[in-house]
Amino acid sequence: MTERLHTAQPYAIGLFRIVTGLLFLCHGAASLFGVLGGAAGTDGGTIPAGTWPGWYAAVIQLIGGGLVMLGLGTRVAACVASGSMAYAYFYVHQPAGLWPMANGGEAAAMFCWALFLLVFTGSGALGLDALFARRAGAKRNPGASTEAQESPVAA
Repeated sequence: MTERLHTAQPYAIGLFRIVTGLLFLCHGAASLFGVLGGAAGTDGGTIPAGTWPGWYAAVIQLIGGGLVMLGLGTRVAACVASGSMAYAYFYVHQPAGLWPMANGGEAAAMFCWALFLLVFTGSGALGLDALFARRAGAKRNPGASTEAQESPVAA
C-alpha cells in the first residue's frame, strides 16, 4: 500500500496545488473585481486601486494563484504568495489577537503554510512546470527512452 501511495504522490501534490491556487486566485478576483461576494468587509465591493496593503495583496493573490494553479513557475509564485500571507497574518491579523481563531487570520495562516509547502514540493504532476521540464529534457537528450520522458516529474 505504501508503494501505491508513493506512486500517486505527484498527482496528489498536483491536485493540492490546483485547488490551493484556485482558492487563492478567487480571493484576489473577489477583492479586485467584486465577484464571488466581493472583498471582505466591502459588502460586495472592491478594494480601491493602489490601497496599501490590500490592493497589492489582491494582485499577488490573483496572479500568484493563477500561476500556482497552472503549475507555472510554481516555486517562485508560491514563495511570493506565501510571504504575502505571512505579512497579512503578522501585520494585519495578529495585532487583533495571538490565535488565528481570535484574530480572523485562519485563511492567511493556512494559505501561508500551504503555499510554503509548494515551495519545497514543486508543482507535482499535471502542471506546466513538469511539461516544460519534460520538453527541455527531450531537447537536451533526444535519444532518451520515451518511458523516462513520460514519468511525472515534480518540478
